[in-house]
Amino acid sequence: MSANKKRKRDVPLYVWVSPEEKREIHSRMEEAGIHNMSAYARKMLLNGYVIHVDLAPIHDLVSLQRRCANNLNQMAARVNTYGGIHAAEIAALQKDYASLWGPLSELLKKLSDVVGL
Repeated sequence: MSANKKRKRDVPLYVWVSPEEKREIHSRMEEAGIHNMSAYARKMLLNGYVIHVDLAPIHDLVSLQRRCANNLNQMAARVNTYGGIHAAEIAALQKDYASLWGPLSELLKKLSDVVGL
């Protein structure tokens, strides 16, 4: 049995491009995090586009949200135990939530730009 009969994909496709187009294709492959030309071409030909999402900002936002929620829970426990809360603690919590909404708004704007393709 030859090596070609073992292939799942056994129909080759050939595309001629200019040097500039080749550079652009490689640039887009790099942006998408795809290193295999065949995989990239197949993905683009079948789906029309590739979206590569960097989830690092989301991880940062989740961490900040957890800290804010933890602070809020601590204050609720303190109010339930001692019956009051200091204005400075409320101000600190408001500052934490304000710092959460800025990056979250930025992320939502980027996601809406992607959806608007």
